[in-house]
Amino acid sequence: MSAQGGTKAVVAALLANLGIAVTKFGAWALTGASSMLAEGVHSLADSGNQALLLLGGRAAKRAADEEHPFGYGRERYVYAFVVSIVLFAVGGLFALYEAFHKWQHPEPIEGRWWWVPLAVLVAAIVMESFSFRTAIHESNAVRGRASWVEFVRRAKQPELPVVLLEDLGALVGLVLALFGVSLTLLTGDGRWDAAGTACIGVLLVLIAIILAIETKSLLLGESASRSHVAAIRSALVGEGVRSVIHLKTLHLGPDELLVAAKIEVDGASTAADVARAIDDAESRVRGAVDIARVVYLEPDLRRAPAATAGAEG
Repeated sequence: MSAQGGTKAVVAALLANLGIAVTKFGAWALTGASSMLAEGVHSLADSGNQALLLLGGRAAKRAADEEHPFGYGRERYVYAFVVSIVLFAVGGLFALYEAFHKWQHPEPIEGRWWWVPLAVLVAAIVMESFSFRTAIHESNAVRGRASWVEFVRRAKQPELPVVLLEDLGALVGLVLALFGVSLTLLTGDGRWDAAGTACIGVLLVLIAIILAIETKSLLLGESASRSHVAAIRSALVGEGVRSVIHLKTLHLGPDELLVAAKIEVDGASTAADVARAIDDAESRVRGAVDIARVVYLEPDLRRAPAATAGAEG
């Protein structure tokens, strides 16, 4: 995923959620519907989350320094993890609290503004759909043949998976809110509104947990994708390099990869030949995988396992 594509999806989601939040809070002020309040807080939390993602992307662009010699690329993962916490606490837990309160003290939706929640929810579904469409379009550009579940689980860039799950949760939440409000209007029983709010809370908590699990894995440090590992292994072998003894990779950030490998060289090679072979191998790796920014290669000779060597002796 290009940084530009992720930023485009985040900005689209931010603009949509800010507009939706204003209309939802307006509908809650006019009608007192708990699902409108929960959805308003949800949209406000999503807006804050997108602002955090943009801030993380900006912070990650700082140049490496003495204290952080590998740069700040993983700050994007830190901010994405914070997003999952905000979504859980501000969005999910607040909705569950509001649902519990309204279940104990149900209130029907009455008065001249009874139609406002329905209009706001329909308008919000339309606006959220455009944001979701943008996220899908940007994701399809880099998803390849991976399924959506695989894309969310394996993506090294946190922005698109976060926006995808947030937008999906927002759309499902809007449908749940529309369901609760509609039944409250039809029956006059405010517990339907509370039930819709509770469903929204459970949905947000589940999405937050998924985001936290996936982002935690990125924070701990993930290797390159299988296709990149295969491309790097293939690129290492060439003139002066017979084989790859072992290879390790680590994402320093979404768009920066650390490559460390022990390579087999000819035992009869001179130091100058080995140095030239290493330089050439580094060039081939960077040509094959453009995000391989930091490459460390250790020359060695391939030896027979100790047990085998003893048996032959």
